[in-house]
Amino acid sequence: MATQADIDRVTELLGRAPQGDFDVVVRRANGDPVVVRNSPLLNDGTPMPTLFWLVGSDEYTAVSRLEAAGGVDQAEAEVDATALDDAHREYSEMRSRDLPPGHTGPAPSAGVAGTRRGVKCLHAHFAWWLAGGDDPVGEWVARRIDYASELRHV
Repeated sequence: MATQADIDRVTELLGRAPQGDFDVVVRRANGDPVVVRNSPLLNDGTPMPTLFWLVGSDEYTAVSRLEAAGGVDQAEAEVDATALDDAHREYSEMRSRDLPPGHTGPAPSAGVAGTRRGVKCLHAHFAWWLAGGDDPVGEWVARRIDYASELRHV
C-alpha cells in the first residue's frame, strides 16, 4: 500500500489526487515513483481499466512525444498482433485477480488501457513493461525513446 509520502508525490506528479488505492511498483534510485499499480476499482467503485500507470515525469514526457509523432499507429503496425493479443489477455487476467473476493459489481474488462485489441495508449503499455510485464508494445516504446534508467522494482 502507498505511504502518505507516496500519495503526496503521486498527487504532485499527476496534478490531482489519485482516485483509488495504489502501490508504487517502480521507483527511481532516489525513491521517486515512476510506475504505480492501481486497484481495479476506484474509491467510489468505478472500474479502473489501467492497472499500471506511468507517473514518472521524464518517462511520461518522452512517451507523450512519441504518441504525438504517430507512435500509437506505428506500434500497432509494427508489433506482432498475436503477442499483443496475448499481452491484453494476461493484463486483463492479472487485473481481475486483484478484484476483492466475491466482487459482484461493475468491473474493468479488456486489456491494457481498457482495450481488447490493438494499441490505445503507449503510456499504459510502457508502464506495464517497466513493471516487468511481457508487453511487446512497452518494449517497442523503450526502443523508440532509447530508454535507459536506473529504476528499481519494489
